[in-house]
Amino acid sequence: MPRVGVKLLKSLTFLLVGMILSFQLPAASSIASATDEYRVKTAFIYNFLAFTQWPEHTGKTINLCIFGKDYFGDEIDLLQTKSVNQFAIKVSRLAALEKAGNCQALFISKSEDGHLSGILDSLQGRAILTLTDSTDAASKGAIINMHLIENKVKFEINLESARHVGLIISARLLQLATRVYQ
Repeated sequence: MPRVGVKLLKSLTFLLVGMILSFQLPAASSIASATDEYRVKTAFIYNFLAFTQWPEHTGKTINLCIFGKDYFGDEIDLLQTKSVNQFAIKVSRLAALEKAGNCQALFISKSEDGHLSGILDSLQGRAILTLTDSTDAASKGAIINMHLIENKVKFEINLESARHVGLIISARLLQLATRVYQ
């Protein structure tokens, strides 16, 4: 596909995603349960994957791993029926952090809050998109952190951490973040 066509396709995709999120989020603004919260967070994660560029040596599958207590249930498994930017998505739950080397994206559960710094240190230099939903996680080095503000899912991005491991976060995604750490 010509370069202009790819840019147009990405722009149209971004507009579509923005429209979808704008329709989903008001309904989710009164998140009634943890199930609803994690359903919305699953949609956010899909979009985070779509607007992240990994190094060229990344294979044909984005391995999305979950470490810690799984609050998503079956909801996040539905991402395996989708693809993003010509990558298939595979969801795995890790019992041991040593297996994170096979992950392109790692969701670190809030159940691991007390160990977050050590977890992030152990991933240093690996092109892994670290995703969390913990207090102040982006300021501690996680690349994307989701949090609830007035029952709405918001997110912040640590751009410095992303650049350090060779990931490129779309400028469009950066514009939607409530805070970007440079």
